[in-house]
Amino acid sequence: MARYRVTVDTGGTFSDFVYVNEQTQAITVAKFPSTPDDPSRAILAGVEHLIAQGVAPTDIIYFCHGTTVGTNALLEGKGVRTGLLVTEGFRGIYEVAEQSRPHGPSIFDIFYDRPAMLAPASLTGEVRERVAFDGTIITPIDEQQLRQTVRGLKDRGLASIAVCFLFSFLTPEHEETARRIINEELPGCSVSLSSEIVPQIREYYRLSTTVINAYLQPILARYIANLEERLNGAGITTQQKYIMQSNGGMSTFAATAKKAVATVLSGPAGGIVASMQACRTTPYQNLITFDMGGTSCDVALIRNGEPSIASRGKIEGRDIALPMIEINTVSAGGGTLAHVDRFGQLEVGPHSAGAVPGPACYMRGGEQPTITDCNLTLGYLSPGNFLGGAMQLDPAAAYRAVNENIAIPLGLSAQEAAEGIVRIINVKMQEAIKAISTMRGHDLSEFMLLAFGGAGPLHAGRMARELGMTGVIVPLHPGVYSAMGLVMSDVKHDYIRSRMTQLARTDEASINAVFAELEHTARAELTTEGFAADATRMEHSLDMRYAGQGYEITMPCPYPMQAGDIAKLRTKFDETHKDMFGHTAPNEPVEIISWRLRGIGLVPPIPIRTYERTGVSLASAQREIRKACFDGETVECPVYQREGLDVGMELEGPAIIDQLDCTTVIFPGQHARVDEYRNLIIDTGSL
Repeated sequence: MARYRVTVDTGGTFSDFVYVNEQTQAITVAKFPSTPDDPSRAILAGVEHLIAQGVAPTDIIYFCHGTTVGTNALLEGKGVRTGLLVTEGFRGIYEVAEQSRPHGPSIFDIFYDRPAMLAPASLTGEVRERVAFDGTIITPIDEQQLRQTVRGLKDRGLASIAVCFLFSFLTPEHEETARRIINEELPGCSVSLSSEIVPQIREYYRLSTTVINAYLQPILARYIANLEERLNGAGITTQQKYIMQSNGGMSTFAATAKKAVATVLSGPAGGIVASMQACRTTPYQNLITFDMGGTSCDVALIRNGEPSIASRGKIEGRDIALPMIEINTVSAGGGTLAHVDRFGQLEVGPHSAGAVPGPACYMRGGEQPTITDCNLTLGYLSPGNFLGGAMQLDPAAAYRAVNENIAIPLGLSAQEAAEGIVRIINVKMQEAIKAISTMRGHDLSEFMLLAFGGAGPLHAGRMARELGMTGVIVPLHPGVYSAMGLVMSDVKHDYIRSRMTQLARTDEASINAVFAELEHTARAELTTEGFAADATRMEHSLDMRYAGQGYEITMPCPYPMQAGDIAKLRTKFDETHKDMFGHTAPNEPVEIISWRLRGIGLVPPIPIRTYERTGVSLASAQREIRKACFDGETVECPVYQREGLDVGMELEGPAIIDQLDCTTVIFPGQHARVDEYRNLIIDTGSL
């Protein structure tokens, strides 16, 4: 019997599924409306869809999920009531934070206000204990005082407590004592220890990350338990059940339930993993990924085939000190709402119609115009062929929503209003792209725009042309591309050990010893998860800086290090610092701040097949000709079914290409061809 892999990426409007038959390597896809009140219901619908086709539940041997449960709870402020325990005298670390407002547009915002504390001062307790900078215990923990502090929080309705003591990443015993006492005094209360979540230097970032984990952990743990119960109830009993993490790797259900903070970019990360495959199957190594879904748009930069990985980042102004793919997210999706404000100005976003009620054209009660309604009004979407004909769109409802809410108040035609709304949302997404590219010194003319998500290929052609990019790549399954990335992902666990060390005062053996300890932990965890020794890989790196700097550079490190490797590492650090910041200081001492290890459990890859030319004509792929509006001009535009496009075919814009999971627009003056992987490669043309 064939064995199947099932992956699902839950979005704000649709949940995207990919089914892989391991025997034939056949890939099929599906999309189901998301169920925001309980995302697991949509997931079960997707699993039952496969079972209904005759696949036995026991033949589903692999399941991976990109989730937005933790992300949405953080963005919407719907986490649990969270308390915080800190070292006595250091209550203000969380509130003081970085001691300044963030860089960027916030500097000029006279109404700027920092995000509210997830664990407010009223729910923060101080604990009498102290560990020195070198890990020695100065003041033993006062268990009686700690117990009284915890009892003082007992009637405050806490569901979770974060514990972050000074230098606990060196000596975690006091935090472990705190957990024991919390469990005794507040049974059932979730506990997050900074020494386990992120055992590294810098108190504020460690504290912020731990608080976010505490804020989300009970919610994600309940969700995962509910999901696993539903899957088991459907007969999906495989032990290979995973959740995507922000670092581009998977983690088991059990591990994810304990480290919820690692999933805040779970969904978008899958798309970046799939995008790396695009670098291997096309000549293009420099990509801007453009993932536009129902509620948001996620963009990332891939240079020389590798995405940018940050050791920490911000989500809605909140700091997270965990490795994550650098992804810039803006509120721009197919469900983004447009309205005319009380001053008569057109505004687009940030609010979204989501899955319920959705765009007006979905006929589920939505009345306000969305980007999807505008694209339908402009003729880009096929009313009777949406989701391969499984869902009907109402052009009259879309026209009415745009006309009555936008066009009439502004004295425009419905087409003019729709095109104006689309242009505004395009500018917002272009700014997101510039923030990760031109604003960091990259030349966009050297990059292709890789468009995916349910709405990405609708907008990509115009955006790439206006940004002066090389062209656009639309993969074979763009509407479920993030779910495709989940098929291609490995299991990844990140480990860190902070220990400030002068590079000149250490040796290769000492560095190897720290990595050996981390490797022992990593290999034990991967073995527990079922990975044989020959199915694992370890990646070693060091956080290094010139002595006294306030930031580090993460440098890949050979392991085991041999004699002379430290000198080579120092030279490489100087070169990297000059490349990144334009200067170097070869006579200044260099410090190692942290050792990093990534333990990888290798999942057998699914080969991406190539296709042979069949010789069918372009005319055989044409579905219809319909009117579409481009730059204020209505033209007769051919509409093609993508599944009918042969390898090597070439198309001239304007043209519209339908497929089950997405629609692609080729704008006037643009040229597209189908490569051997059935990617669409679009030459954007000149402005």
